[in-house]
Amino acid sequence: MSDVKLRDYQGAKWDEPIIMTLGTPGERGVIPPEADPVVLKAVGTVDQLMPERIRRKTPPALPEMSQYHVLQHFLRLSQETMGMDLGMDIGEGTCTMKYSPKMHEELVRSDKYATLHPLQAEDTLQGILEIVYKFEQFLKEISGMHRFTFQPGGGSHATYTNACVMRAYHQSRGELNQRDEMITTMFSHPCDAATPATAGFKVITLMPDANGYPDLDALKAVVSERTAGIMFTNPEDTGIYNPRVAEYVKVVHDAGGLCFYDQANANGVMGYARAFDAGFDGCHFNLHKTFSSPHGCEGPAGGAYGVREFLAPFLPVPLINFDGTNYTMNYDRPQSIGKVRSFMGNLECVLRAYAWVMSMGAEGLKTVAETAVLNNNYLDKLLMAIKGVDRPYAEGKRRMEQVRYTMEPLKEATGFGSEDIKRRMVDFGIQGYWLSHHPWVVPEPFTPEPCETYSKADCDYWAAAIAQSVKEAWENPNVIEEAPHRQPVTKIKDHGVTEDPQRWAMTWRGYQKKYGKK
Repeated sequence: MSDVKLRDYQGAKWDEPIIMTLGTPGERGVIPPEADPVVLKAVGTVDQLMPERIRRKTPPALPEMSQYHVLQHFLRLSQETMGMDLGMDIGEGTCTMKYSPKMHEELVRSDKYATLHPLQAEDTLQGILEIVYKFEQFLKEISGMHRFTFQPGGGSHATYTNACVMRAYHQSRGELNQRDEMITTMFSHPCDAATPATAGFKVITLMPDANGYPDLDALKAVVSERTAGIMFTNPEDTGIYNPRVAEYVKVVHDAGGLCFYDQANANGVMGYARAFDAGFDGCHFNLHKTFSSPHGCEGPAGGAYGVREFLAPFLPVPLINFDGTNYTMNYDRPQSIGKVRSFMGNLECVLRAYAWVMSMGAEGLKTVAETAVLNNNYLDKLLMAIKGVDRPYAEGKRRMEQVRYTMEPLKEATGFGSEDIKRRMVDFGIQGYWLSHHPWVVPEPFTPEPCETYSKADCDYWAAAIAQSVKEAWENPNVIEEAPHRQPVTKIKDHGVTEDPQRWAMTWRGYQKKYGKK
C-alpha cells in the first residue's frame, strides 16, 4: 500500500444559512398560470371546491425566493455532502452501498412512470403491474419462495411485516397466546429483535460461539412450546456465513416455530444459496442494497418480503396476479394482515431493481456475488497487515462480503479507537465508515463492505487511508486528535448535543418553539 497516493482532498465549505431565514417578500421562483376561463366556468374556483374546514386561515410561512437563489442554496449544501457519487462508501458496511446506474434513474423519472397514479383503473396500469409481477418471479427464483410483497418501505419494515405475518399465522391456529417468544442472534441486524418486539413478542437473543455462529446448544435450550419463530441474518454482520443454518431451522421447526431469513447481506450469496433450500419459511431482500436501487432521499427504500405457499394468505394486500392476459390487483384475501404501507409500496425501487436484474442476467447476478466476496477477501489481506487492526471470531476462516474488524489493540496502545480513525478518513475523500450496530460486542468496530462496485484500486486506496490514519495514531497523535481537518464540519467537541433532545430541533417550527425565535 506504500505506493498508493492519497488525494489532497478539500471539502467545500459554505457559511450557508437555513433556508427559512433566506428570501425577500415578493420574490417568486414559479408563477403558475391563471386558470382557463372555460375550466373556471365548469368547476368553479379552488376556494369553491375546497371545504372550508381544510382551508388555511393564514398562508404558510415559507421563504419567498427566486429559482436562482433556491438553486444556489441547495447546490452549496450538496457540495458539502459526501455522497456515493463523490466519495467512496466501502466503509458503510452492512449497507451494501453499490452504484446505481443513471439509466435506471431515467426510467423512474420518465413521465411513463412518474405520472402514474395508484388509483388509476387497472387497465391503464398494465405496464407497471407487469414489471411488479415479473420482478416477483425473479425473486421467487433467487430465493425459492412462492409469493412476494413489495409494500414494505425498507428492510426493517419487511422484518416487521414478517413478525406480523408470523403473528397472524399462529393466531389462525389458535396458538398466539401460547407462542409469544421470538428468537434472534446478537450479530443479526437489530431490526430482527426490534420488529418482533414491536409486534408484541418477547425477544430472546443468542450470543455467538467461538466461531462467531449463534450457539446451537443455546438455541436448543431456549426453544419450547412458547417459540413463535426465529429471525436471523446469514451471513451475519461479522461477514461469517453459518454453514449449519439448516440445523438451526430444524430445531425451531421441530418446536413448532417459523423461520425467517434476513437477507440484507445477500450480496455475497446471491445465486449460490437460497432461503427455501435451507428450510426457511420467509425471507426479505433490500432492493436499495442488493438490487441497486439507491439508499436515502434518492430512493426511498424497498423491502421485498417473500414467503412459502402456506404463509401467502397472510401477506399484505394487494398481490399482483396474472391470468395470461391481464395483470390484476387482488384484494380478496380474507386472512391478509392488511396494508403495511400506502398503495403497493415504493414501486420506483422495484422499477430500478427490475432494470438492474434485466441488465445483469442470471449469470451476472452470480458474478456480483463472486466479485463482492473476492473484493472483501482482498481488502481483508490489506487490513490485517496493519498494526492495531484485528478480526475477532472464526480464526483462520474466510468471511463473505464484509468483515467486522476491531481497533481494540490500537485503542489500548495509543488511546485512539475506531471513532478517531473514522474522523480522519474523511480527510482523504472517503465517507467516514459506519461504526456498526450497537451494542459494541466487537469493541472499537468498523465493518467495510467492498461490494462488486469497487475496483482493486478502490480497495487499495481505502486500505491505504486506514493505514495512514493508524500510522498517525502511533506517530503523530495531534493529527488524529483534531481530525477532520478538511471538511465543512470539524470535530464535534460535545457529543452530548446529539444525546439530549432538549438541545436540538428537527424542524424550523420546533427550533422557533424551543428557542423562542420569531
